[in-house]
Amino acid sequence: MENWNFIAVAFSNEINLNKISSHFGITKKFKWEDPLVLSDHRLNGILKVPENKTIYIYHYGSLVFINMEYHEMQDFIKYLQEIDENLKNDEISKEFIDEYRVEVSKDYEYALYNDLMTANTFVPYYLDILSLILSKSIALHKIELNIEKLLDSIENVINYLDKGKFSMSDLQIYKTSAKILRYKYNTISYLMLLDKPKSAWDNEDIEKFFSEVSSLFEIDDRYKKISHKSETLQDITTVFNSLYHESRGTKLEIMVIILILFELILGIVQLFGFKL
Repeated sequence: MENWNFIAVAFSNEINLNKISSHFGITKKFKWEDPLVLSDHRLNGILKVPENKTIYIYHYGSLVFINMEYHEMQDFIKYLQEIDENLKNDEISKEFIDEYRVEVSKDYEYALYNDLMTANTFVPYYLDILSLILSKSIALHKIELNIEKLLDSIENVINYLDKGKFSMSDLQIYKTSAKILRYKYNTISYLMLLDKPKSAWDNEDIEKFFSEVSSLFEIDDRYKKISHKSETLQDITTVFNSLYHESRGTKLEIMVIILILFELILGIVQLFGFKL
């Protein structure tokens, strides 16, 4: 029996593949859909035993390690951070890790499960497609958790509103809006969730496998849910922005009225003093 163990990590928001690849002597210019794949001899000097180990690196910040131990993943991360200083503050978080396993044996039938795939023959594109979907899935998971945290913070503001209070400043509203736009940008522009890889356009078997794995990880459904939550959050921040400006306008009006009253009182006092 042959087996491959996948560990997908949402490591960073973005990775400069061209900078990383040039360090390994790869002159190819990478487009958004191209992963940087490192295996065997390219991992010499980084891993003590690089044989039968592969790393897929995606520009939207996901890494997929195949047949690697956790300490080997850490060694590679440190090496990556030495190449690109922009990755210095990024690290592997247990919150953003997903695992999958492929087992191939003549006694098995082809089947896809939540954390396991079985087959009676090995096909090379299994690694490419599974790595791609796992990388997108874990990147989605990171966005999902961040949006949930943002929704929780928004709920606290809504609770204040129930009490007749509004606690957000214009700076907080702008920062919240920026976060929402960033999540939408990452989801749509970085992940390109609804697009198939080039190989799937040219090969029906790859296209079918891609569709099956995408469906297993509910990529399209999760994308739609994130889009819906992002739209809802944007609507809420628009309301907050209106409330803030109305509140600010009301305060200015009150200040103007107070100034007018002050001038009237001052005028009356001066008039009264003059008559005395």
